[in-house]
Amino acid sequence: MGRLDPPAEMHSWIEKFFGSVEAVRAQRIIRVTNRVTHEGALFNELRARRPMEAKGTGDARAEIERSQNDPFCHPQTGTPADEFGRVQGEHAITASNVAKYDAYHGVLVFDRHDPTASVDEAVLADYLATARRWAERANASDAEARYYFLMWNSLWRAGGSIVHGHMQMTATRGSHYPRIEALREAATRYRDAYGTDYFDDLAEVHEALGLARRAGDSVVLASLTPIKERELVVIAPPRGDESTLVAGLARALAAHRVLGVLSWNMALFLPPLTEDRRDWSALRTHARLVDRGDPGNRTSDIGAMELYAASVVASDPFRIIDTV
Repeated sequence: MGRLDPPAEMHSWIEKFFGSVEAVRAQRIIRVTNRVTHEGALFNELRARRPMEAKGTGDARAEIERSQNDPFCHPQTGTPADEFGRVQGEHAITASNVAKYDAYHGVLVFDRHDPTASVDEAVLADYLATARRWAERANASDAEARYYFLMWNSLWRAGGSIVHGHMQMTATRGSHYPRIEALREAATRYRDAYGTDYFDDLAEVHEALGLARRAGDSVVLASLTPIKERELVVIAPPRGDESTLVAGLARALAAHRVLGVLSWNMALFLPPLTEDRRDWSALRTHARLVDRGDPGNRTSDIGAMELYAASVVASDPFRIIDTV
C-alpha cells in the first residue's frame, strides 16, 4: 500500500483528477514478477488518471488522412527493393528499409494506407506469410541470416516514422536478438528443472485466473507481467509456426479496437529458420501486442522505470481479457 498526506491546498486539484482525496491517501499497488524470465509489472490504476500537462492537440484520424500519398502509397517507386528483389503478397509487398536496424531489414508495405483499419484473419495470414517469404529469401541469400524477427509499429506513438500501414522484418546472423535468446534459455532451464513446458504452464496459470482465451490453435493471454498497457500474448501450439497464431492474433487486434487502441507494437518470437546446432525446442512461437497510448499525447509512456527497472501499468488485465 502506498500512502501520502496531501496538504489542504491540494485537495481540490486531487479531487478534479483522481475523484477524491481518499483515493490517493492509500493507494493499492500490486507487484507481479515472473520468476522464470524476471519480467515484472507494478499495477496502480490511479496512474491512468494522472494529469497530462504535455498533452498534444493533434487528431490522429486527421493526421492519417493528411498523410495520404506518402512513399508507401506507391511502393514500387517510393521504396527501394532488397538485393534479392521484392516479395508480392495478396495484400502487401516488401521493400528494403532505407535506414536499417540490421544488414537484412525489410518492410512489409500494406495495400491499405490506414494502419488502424481492421484486419481480418485472411489479410493477417497473408501479411505473415509474405513476411516469412521475405525472411526465407534473405536466408537463401545468406545462410547465416537465419534468425528472423517480425515487428509492427503502428503510428508515431509506437515508433512508426511513416503513417502508412506496415510491418518490419529482420534476419540477423550469429545468434538471435538478446531478449529472444534470454527467453530461450529461461524456458530451457525451466523445462530442465521442472520437467514441464514453460509456455504450457504460463498459459495454465493465466487460464486458472480467467486471463486466457482459446482461439483456433492458439491461446490469448492478458499478461500478468505486461511490458506496458493492455498487453496481450498469443501462444502457438507446440511446434506451431506463425500461421497457427492467426486466429488468436486477429482476436487480440479486435480486442484492442474495442478498447479504442490506435497505436500499438507487435512482435513475433520465432526459432531460427534453419538449424544452428542449438536446442530451440523450449521456445514456443508466440506474439506480443501492446497498446502505446493516445497518439495525440506528447508525454511518453516509457520512462526510466520501464527501461531499467520494471513496467508501471494502469490497465487491469482482468478487464482486458473480457474484450478478447
